[in-house]
Amino acid sequence: MARQLGAPGADTLATVFVHWEEAVGASVAAHAQPVSLARGTLVVAAEDPAWATQLRYLTTDILRRLGELVGGPVAERVEVRVARPGAPPRGPSPGAL
Repeated sequence: MARQLGAPGADTLATVFVHWEEAVGASVAAHAQPVSLARGTLVVAAEDPAWATQLRYLTTDILRRLGELVGGPVAERVEVRVARPGAPPRGPSPGAL
């Protein structure tokens, strides 16, 4: 049903979260992680502004590599957010889903 509504399937979500390090490399994965995938947007939390900037430059490569791992497009865009120190990364607001 989720796929019929245009939402990614559970297998796509699992692939993004499980294979994140493989997709972006150990160095990036140590400083950023996926938070959510909804409405064509992959939300990624970075630990500081410098890593957020780096991720923004890598969005095309990230989407390409994740697409290769999943076997098709994962998202249309990547939204990078800076996580507050000590706070868990935030996903989209409940109303956004």
